[in-house]
Amino acid sequence: MAEARIGPNAIIRVAEALIEAQGRGVTADVFAAADLSDALRSPPQGMVPEAQVVRLHTALRALLGVPTARAIGAEAGRRTAHYLLGHRVPRPLVLLLPRLPAWLSARVLLSAISKHSWTFAGSAAFLARAGRPVEVGLAGCAICRGAHEPGPLCDYYGETLAGLFRVLVTRDCTALQTSCAAAGASACRFELAW
Repeated sequence: MAEARIGPNAIIRVAEALIEAQGRGVTADVFAAADLSDALRSPPQGMVPEAQVVRLHTALRALLGVPTARAIGAEAGRRTAHYLLGHRVPRPLVLLLPRLPAWLSARVLLSAISKHSWTFAGSAAFLARAGRPVEVGLAGCAICRGAHEPGPLCDYYGETLAGLFRVLVTRDCTALQTSCAAAGASACRFELAW
């Protein structure tokens, strides 16, 4: 069976956020600890093995601590949303969705995210429920795989989702991680509300 893969934003945007917050030296240390020095020198151009994303976030927490790793993950998520809006979300959707009622935009966006979940979920099972709030989950999330913490760790996914919803659904959207596998939950779950 082929190894699960995840889009390169999960590495590239972490590198960008880490360089900005901690500098190139610390970034090089984190990427070396994750055995990803090559990815730092030459950013990946295609899907990457899921194991690389797991190693990167594990190294972030180990070397910088959970609060800093979460902050880096959140900034990387914001950068990923910005990238997706500029390069992956079709321009007609970027123009149309904000003009629709929020409930309808949310349904259309959630449907699109579900269809493309293979690009970011890796081997995780993607869960989604339209409504108010919108609920999104990942059972087997790569960001926190193997971690044991009392609180949530998946700020990367939360901020990516929030960034997309704030632009395409409503500026008033908030994202809250309501459960995390690192804290013993069956899935990492997020609520997007407005």
